[in-house]
Amino acid sequence: MRTKVIESIVNLIEILTEEEKALLHQKLAENEGMKSEVKPKERHFQEIATPEEWIKAFREWTESHRGRNYPHISDEDISRESIYGERG
Repeated sequence: MRTKVIESIVNLIEILTEEEKALLHQKLAENEGMKSEVKPKERHFQEIATPEEWIKAFREWTESHRGRNYPHISDEDISRESIYGERG
């Protein structure tokens, strides 16, 4: 916490005239009003999606790849032995 900064602000407020204090309160109120106008940060899909929404999104993603000319990968190409070889 910035206690020294806060103490300095308090000291400054104490020496303000009534007119300056009124202006300060006005500015603070305006600032509070602006906070309510700021929209909360949108949450990411993975934070809020239901299982049904995940399924729908995944199906849409897979459909978006349909018809593309990707090379076929055989079972042999993705087998544990072909990936890890002697280590496997």
